[in-house]
Amino acid sequence: MKNTRNFCIIAHIDHGKSTLADRMLEMTGRITKREMTNAQILDDNPLEQERGITIKLHAIQMNHIKNDETYTFNLIDTPGHVDFSYEVSRSLAACEGAILVVDATQGIEAQTISNLYLAIENNLEIIPVLNKIDLPSAATTLESSMQQIIDLIGCKPEEILLCSGKTGLGVHEILDAVVDRIPAPKGDPDAPLQALIYDSIFDPYQGVIVYMRVLNGTLKSGDKIKFMATGAEYIADEVGVMYMKRQNTKELSAGNVGYVTAAIKSLHDTKVGDTITTTKNPCEEAIGGFKEVKPMVFSGIYPADADDFEDLREALNKLLLNDSAISFEPESSKALGSGFRCGFLGLLHMEIVQERLEREFNQTIITTVPNVRYKVLKSHTFEEILIDNPAQLPPIGEIHCIMEPFIKAQIITPTEYIGNIMKLCMDRRGILLNTSYLTPTRVDLSFELPLAEVVFDFYDKLKSSTRGYASLDYEFIDEREGDLVKLDILLNGDPVDALSCIVHRQKAFEWGRRLCTKLKDLIPRQMFNVAIQAAIGAKIVARTSISAMRKDVTAKCYGGDISRKRKLLEKQKEGKKRMKQVGNVEIPQEAFHAVLSLDN
Repeated sequence: MKNTRNFCIIAHIDHGKSTLADRMLEMTGRITKREMTNAQILDDNPLEQERGITIKLHAIQMNHIKNDETYTFNLIDTPGHVDFSYEVSRSLAACEGAILVVDATQGIEAQTISNLYLAIENNLEIIPVLNKIDLPSAATTLESSMQQIIDLIGCKPEEILLCSGKTGLGVHEILDAVVDRIPAPKGDPDAPLQALIYDSIFDPYQGVIVYMRVLNGTLKSGDKIKFMATGAEYIADEVGVMYMKRQNTKELSAGNVGYVTAAIKSLHDTKVGDTITTTKNPCEEAIGGFKEVKPMVFSGIYPADADDFEDLREALNKLLLNDSAISFEPESSKALGSGFRCGFLGLLHMEIVQERLEREFNQTIITTVPNVRYKVLKSHTFEEILIDNPAQLPPIGEIHCIMEPFIKAQIITPTEYIGNIMKLCMDRRGILLNTSYLTPTRVDLSFELPLAEVVFDFYDKLKSSTRGYASLDYEFIDEREGDLVKLDILLNGDPVDALSCIVHRQKAFEWGRRLCTKLKDLIPRQMFNVAIQAAIGAKIVARTSISAMRKDVTAKCYGGDISRKRKLLEKQKEGKKRMKQVGNVEIPQEAFHAVLSLDN
């Protein structure tokens, strides 16, 4: 155990975590140059490779030799995007130390700070590293980046390591620092088994594969194990560690990180944060302090063809096996038929789930407007109900008040963009908390914002108004009462429930007008007039209409009396009237996407 080190790499998005992990794998001989088929070798999902981001945490074991002693490293590479910070909190629970990577050219960013606080809460030893020092622009920014790290964590300048994940410069010093600075794991190999689950994935051949950190005791294949939260019992088939592929070692003792398979069919039995013990000699108490992941954004996912409903259910169930952060339940809509109301961690998470459904499961889906979960207090009974779909909102007369979730957003930006960010946040009903200068040219702004205003296109707007230099991190704080109303969209007098949304009363008129104008361009013309209206209850706040296509019924009439043409036109008018009574308007998928990009 004294020669084992468990650590993870944490950083803001794009600061070079996965590239640094690649160099470590190469230098410790875990993979050869020939096996480096692509950069960021741990990001094995095609979506991760295309977008250049880490979505799932990846664990791998390697060996490092220092002073003729061999040390076993368990490294966990974590995602950097704010939507996946729950993956970071899971990996920290399995470690004793963290390498904090900061881009030498960009300095401290918002996600760097939030990941650092997560690590400090878990009492981890921090090794600060400045990456990308090989870039030409790093020479001018190196001093200020070092000063930012010193101000943030209070370390000495000589404790900060300089490296380049791309060229491998300074990576050997980091591996030595892991041995010297990160403490060896503590634990008793002879005590009753106590292991923490920090992740689980589904394999079609072996069932659920559970990734765990053994705190006390030893787990051997053939042992009968028990999951303490669910009470499920299984016999361990394969126990081992993670190299590039899973390596069966028959046993895992205290202080080590590895995996176990036990022909587990359902991921619900293996809750992340649960404790594994043996049935023969169980431990007395479970490992505490692990938070359940909460979905923040909700959206309806419907099959484009109603017959594919069961296929979509199966696809979502399979996806849930590899991503425990999704939640879904069946719902039905008049406009779209049967589908599912799904919960996600954020908009990027939602995008990735949609893309995986389309790519991996060949599903053609329609998604509705994303919204957040509101708390509604009923007027007579004062009963609290949670609403994640505008269609569930009770009639106006029964509502005492609607509470919406608020977040604390931390934005780090160059000083010249303060005005743009202030305007953006104030337009979104933001409250400025404080402003602090990290350096004379970089400022840290804190705002309180309604989550509903952030989930739409806030991140894109923030990036475009600061030329991509600002970074954002946010956390949920509480729920507050707001003057919120349900905005319905009506087509020829019939509400389209899939386009309904809950908005602030002051924004309802503008929102309705923009939505009606957008839908006018997207809904195909019919043989009859189509009225598009936005309404709050019975009050219409905006309206536009799509004029009918006119078929030339008088084409056959050349010459002759005008009354013949008039007769045909009257007949057509009657037909259109009747068609309007029975005709229904098909809404294309673009119309639902249009709501997401109202400003374009």
